[in-house]
Amino acid sequence: MRVANAIAEILKREGVEFLVAYPVNALIEACAQVDIRTIIVRQERTGIHMADAFSRMNSGKKIGVFACQNGPGAENAFGGIAQAYSESVPLVFIPAGYGRNLTNVYPNFNSALNYRNVTKWSEQVVTPAAVVEAMRRAFTQVRNGRPGPALIEVPGDVWREEVPGTEDGLNYTPTRSTRYAPDPADVAAAAQALADAERPVIYAGQGVHYAEAWDELRELAELLEAPVTTSLEGKSAFPETHPLSLGSGGRSLPKPVWDFLQASDLICGIGCSFGRTSYGIQFSPAKTYIHNTVDPTDLNKDIPSKYPLVGDAKLTLQALTAELRERLEGRARGKTQAVAAEIGRQKAEWMQAWSAKLNSEETPLSPYRVIRDLTQTVDVANTIITHDAGSPRDQISPFWPAVTPLSYIGWGKTTQLGYGLGLAMGAKLARPDKLCINVWGDAAIGMTGMDFETAARERIPILSILLNNFSMAIELAVMPVSTEKYRSTDISGNYADFACALGGYGERVMRPEDIVPAIKRGMAANQEGRPALLEFITQKETQISSFGRG
Repeated sequence: MRVANAIAEILKREGVEFLVAYPVNALIEACAQVDIRTIIVRQERTGIHMADAFSRMNSGKKIGVFACQNGPGAENAFGGIAQAYSESVPLVFIPAGYGRNLTNVYPNFNSALNYRNVTKWSEQVVTPAAVVEAMRRAFTQVRNGRPGPALIEVPGDVWREEVPGTEDGLNYTPTRSTRYAPDPADVAAAAQALADAERPVIYAGQGVHYAEAWDELRELAELLEAPVTTSLEGKSAFPETHPLSLGSGGRSLPKPVWDFLQASDLICGIGCSFGRTSYGIQFSPAKTYIHNTVDPTDLNKDIPSKYPLVGDAKLTLQALTAELRERLEGRARGKTQAVAAEIGRQKAEWMQAWSAKLNSEETPLSPYRVIRDLTQTVDVANTIITHDAGSPRDQISPFWPAVTPLSYIGWGKTTQLGYGLGLAMGAKLARPDKLCINVWGDAAIGMTGMDFETAARERIPILSILLNNFSMAIELAVMPVSTEKYRSTDISGNYADFACALGGYGERVMRPEDIVPAIKRGMAANQEGRPALLEFITQKETQISSFGRG
């Protein structure tokens, strides 16, 4: 069995359902031969984003895989892998490499070396005898501990060589995920701190999604009678229609998130890093923290972790709930009604403050009106949505009521424009029965828009919501002179026509009364198997729901 065929067989045994790729890579043909669907994209970054979303939608139980050619292909893929690394997403990247006689010769790009700082595992297969063990190491790394991408580079002259010992078949057993739990003494101390706290707040990260610990999170919140907020990556881990939900927090956030965190005497982080980022909640180091993370390098990195709990979020929540139940001796704290009432009052005040924008009849359209109509038109519980960088992220994340797990793909620790398109496509591949939406702006479509053609060609029917204000609006304040002199923040295009030209459904919407009918027509196109791009002509809106920032 040749190396390419051996890797394809390993992918099949590991449960890989499709290979996203850009030619030329010998793995493409080898995967097709064993009935792994091959999807060819227009650029490498979007392909990685698709694999990224597939892994997220399956909580890392099924892994997305991307392959590309050596040299320019591997170089172009760097941004996608860097994004997955920063967001802690498990995927396997298999670039071709230069032949072994050239792999370390300047100026040839050696992926195994150059990707080490943006991968969890990076390895080059220099002999066919190493391929089975290398693939086992890669899948073990992506299935265990902190999620992240693994890279296996195969030099061009290795693909065709025979793997020794495969005359009677390949000796490969699929890898497994393992879980570990925190020290029981640490759990006991944290549970006592929760029992003693007057105003605790639970903060859930994407570790809850990977652990599939949604029920356990809800059980702890209801037992503790404490409000819950999430990171952008953790959004949808807790139903935002629940009376104890504060909503999610990023650069923009609902007012209850800010108010409750300021008044809290204990913050209990579950499945989160507490990583300091401009696109997340700004946590005060003066607070007291319980910190559950699967990676001990998160502890005390950005905030002091008085009660560290290193381990799987599901196991941690189960242990913490059991300890807390024992301390409460089955007695309710009697706070649910008061906490829920306070949350409800603050949400009502906050929504009233935003009602003019959410209900605006103005033209150009308010992006907040588009978001309002979108939430009221689609079946939110059966929709998966993601934002893009900049204004779309900050405008939609506070106002989209995520109600079912893994229904919102949030991100923001790095903010590459154009990420959302591939995420929506990968989500649709993972959940073909769901309505999958990406919300982006005219800057983001300039980065990855050509891959809308991939959605049309591969019959991946997503709904793409484009907010077009013909400007880099959030940059206006920091680029006034270049804008005035050279129109540096002006960008333009008729993207609805562009979508039609690429084989999808496209429609430009300019009036408030046309928003809902257009959304329904876009969903109808999806039902017919076509991707749809709805281009809403919007204002240069720069206001976001932000608190506590300078």
